[in-house]
Amino acid sequence: MTDRGRGALRQSRDALTVGPSSMHWRGDRLEIEIDERGAPPLFGRLRGHIVLTPKAISGVELPLTPDGAHVWRPFAPSCSIEVALEAAGWHWSGHGYFDANFGTRALERDFTDWTWGRFPTGGGATCFYDARRRDGSRLAAGFRFDAEGKAEAVTPPPPARLPRSLWALRRETRADAGYAPRQVKAMLDAPFYCRAAVRTCIDGEETTGVHEALDLRRFRSPLLKPMLALRVPRRARWRFD
Repeated sequence: MTDRGRGALRQSRDALTVGPSSMHWRGDRLEIEIDERGAPPLFGRLRGHIVLTPKAISGVELPLTPDGAHVWRPFAPSCSIEVALEAAGWHWSGHGYFDANFGTRALERDFTDWTWGRFPTGGGATCFYDARRRDGSRLAAGFRFDAEGKAEAVTPPPPARLPRSLWALRRETRADAGYAPRQVKAMLDAPFYCRAAVRTCIDGEETTGVHEALDLRRFRSPLLKPMLALRVPRRARWRFD
């Protein structure tokens, strides 16, 4: 990921280009071209092609604050994905999803922390969003998506603790009563953010999905924010030729 200035942005109805990387809808597929530079400790160029084919598109939008300043949009809760990066071992295909967050204020202004999880099920996928806001209120949301992308709000199962991350980040997810969820694969560990594959149980069905934990108190720290410049470099003056 690279932060770039407005001059590096081009957008149309079916395409989004940011610097040398881009996303294009071609029929029912989202094709992603990546041309970036790796961040420490993985230096060098990162190039390749990703194809995401949604099984269905959802119209769900979940406001994360009462005033709608932050919104979660699960565009395609279930997808097939093909990844072909220019590196040995970085070619694979499997099951994925496509979502995004939108907002008009900085996240750290409104949230203390949150956890999120998306878990494939026999009929589609189930997502959980748990957040603590800075005003003391809480969000505890659950959605079940069927194979056609139709969403149904569900009451989440009880909270269940996960072991702390490598940076001692507090984590929890949702699981049937009495089930102990566990991490099965590390994806990203940072002082304020952790992403991992987690095994849990929902309505009697064991499933492995993507889980994230975000601590915005740590993110606000003036000691940690400068570290972002190492992982997400800025190229404000980049321009198209």
